[in-house]
Amino acid sequence: FLGRGRYIWHEFFPYLQHNLGVVFTIWAPVVMVVYFMDTQIWYAIFSTVCGGVNGAFSRLGEIRTLGMLRSRFEAIPKAFGKNLVPTHRGEPKRHEQDDRTSLMEKKFSYIWNAFISSLREEDLISNSERDLLVVPSSVGDTSVTQWPPFLLASKIPMALDIAKSVKKRDEELLRRIKQDPYTYYAVIECYETLLDILYSLIAETSDMKVVDRIRESLEESIHNQSLVRDFRLDELHLLSDKFNKLLSLLLEIEQEGNDTAKMTQIANLLQDTMEIITQDIMKNGQGILKDENRESQLFANINLESIKDEAWREKCVRLRLLLTTKESAIYVPINLEARRRMTFFANSLFMKMPRAPQVSSMMSFSVLTPYFKEEVLFSAEDLHKKNEDGISILFYLQKIYPDEWKNFFERIRPKDEESRKSMMDEISRWASYRGQTAKTGKVTNSTERPKLDPKDEFLKARMEDISLWASYRGQTLTRTVRGMMYYRRALEIQCIQDKNAKLDHQRTNSSYQDGESVADMDLAIADIKFTYVVSCQVYGMQKVSKDAKEKARYLNILNLMMMYPSLRIAYIDEVEAPNKDGMTEKTYYSVLVKGVGDKYDEEIYRIKLPGKPTNIGEGKPENQNHAIIFTRGEALQVIDMNQDNYLEEAFKMRNVLEEFESTKYGKSKPTILGLREHIFTGSVSSLAWFMSNQETSFVTIGQRVLANPLKYVTL
Repeated sequence: FLGRGRYIWHEFFPYLQHNLGVVFTIWAPVVMVVYFMDTQIWYAIFSTVCGGVNGAFSRLGEIRTLGMLRSRFEAIPKAFGKNLVPTHRGEPKRHEQDDRTSLMEKKFSYIWNAFISSLREEDLISNSERDLLVVPSSVGDTSVTQWPPFLLASKIPMALDIAKSVKKRDEELLRRIKQDPYTYYAVIECYETLLDILYSLIAETSDMKVVDRIRESLEESIHNQSLVRDFRLDELHLLSDKFNKLLSLLLEIEQEGNDTAKMTQIANLLQDTMEIITQDIMKNGQGILKDENRESQLFANINLESIKDEAWREKCVRLRLLLTTKESAIYVPINLEARRRMTFFANSLFMKMPRAPQVSSMMSFSVLTPYFKEEVLFSAEDLHKKNEDGISILFYLQKIYPDEWKNFFERIRPKDEESRKSMMDEISRWASYRGQTAKTGKVTNSTERPKLDPKDEFLKARMEDISLWASYRGQTLTRTVRGMMYYRRALEIQCIQDKNAKLDHQRTNSSYQDGESVADMDLAIADIKFTYVVSCQVYGMQKVSKDAKEKARYLNILNLMMMYPSLRIAYIDEVEAPNKDGMTEKTYYSVLVKGVGDKYDEEIYRIKLPGKPTNIGEGKPENQNHAIIFTRGEALQVIDMNQDNYLEEAFKMRNVLEEFESTKYGKSKPTILGLREHIFTGSVSSLAWFMSNQETSFVTIGQRVLANPLKYVTL
């Protein structure tokens, strides 16, 4: 307790008779600090609750795991058709809804397969995982929907076990199979695809009659509900093994060419299969193979013309997967990043979003990336330069991305065994030469390193691939450019779908009558709707620099323009020229260039500047400002050099741009649109994981809460 008295230092209350003012003066700063801290805490709680509720109403968390993805996958094509497929004037009427549903499934399968292919190109999944995840291109060839094989994993072995246990009634067999819709889909598809493959192999009419009799007997038993009585279903596993061997031989012949020995094996397998069906499985099928007028042996002649068809081979691969895939396929893909992207893409299709317009009607937009002197592409020296702990970049990337490194080698690996062995020997020598042995993992002495021939083109090609693989996993310009160019690839695919949809409803189109190529039209429309400019501030100085590091950056940027012809590079050019007084002075220009041919850049525009732009402001903003004049379109997306993009997210750009024209905001339409950022380095360390979650907690959710009052749209 403070006693009453005169405080000489206190001038604010000269006639104070009580100590209230002193107490207030002493405690006010403390109370205010605590108050502000409490306000921040309460705001964090409020934004979390409000943002969570807002996200729930926006349907942001319906699919969070692979199990939820499998359970909801049947509804994904419908959600895709509702949001990502634009409407056309000639929409089907109500009695044509079945055709429209089939069309939506075909469009979804095309987009889904493009997404899965991009995961394989990025080495997030292996070849076997890709085969399990894709939807067949021959969708619609069967009477049931053809789902990706990872949804049908182990369904055929499960159906065989069910058939083996049912002994009395067909109704029980059908009921147990239909308990799981995917089991029913797998059985029907397997039966119809198997018939299709058999009929394509048959060359003789007598052989065709044998298959027809078996098929008619089976369908008659199903119609009469006497399948359990007429067939020994517990012997079906013998048939599954034979068909698996048959499909393996067919695929080997497709890869190696016609082989008489293998053709004989195929004929023997077909004969054994027919004997198993008619003698072991069918109770009354002994007379089907007896034909007194037969001149040759059963299946002596085989038609292998279908093997050359890629769609037919895809059917064989898919059927073999249905017959042999075990329970472990439900955990595909193994890579956590691939799982995250699959679940995020599938979940986003159920969000409330504006419907996508046609590509020709969408808003045009540009992407602008500022760049100064950051890494463009990791060179071989960069990858193997060791830090103070003796760890190189490549060694570190191999350890934190082991499955992607394995998938990368599978992708570049030659198909034939001899070339494959040669490649692995070269890679081992190369790794040893760089100071890391494959067996011991110890660093070798420089005097012990074997010398490699620098003219070895095979090793050189592999080193370029390895440099790209490592650069796509670092914060490099190469990674950013690849991600942003997914926008153009997505627009090309969507433009093709729009054109196909139009041709389905109206058969005349002047552009086609004029003889223009559909592919050229798609490329032209994509170029009109999308522009990508990288503002490389010192590109001109790097071009003439004598420093090896700067020259390498210039060449790498030039290679990016060769790799992506629609990429544009803007830079500030300094030119020394005499003025009116005869004095030499520097003149500054904003220059835009593009790649031409194999190794040249061509100037498109040159705009004179009043002075050096970076002298009047900060480097990065002014680097962007001088290049904005080269962007085109109604919207501009600004992307930092260390950011990435994905093909599946690029498919939704049409929906994103429609937010600017949405009528739900009234007259005050938004002018800024925010997209959540995924921190791709979050898996590197615990600190990176914490910072990644911090961005979600304090940025994404905060923007979602403040979006409506500030007219700031965040997705």
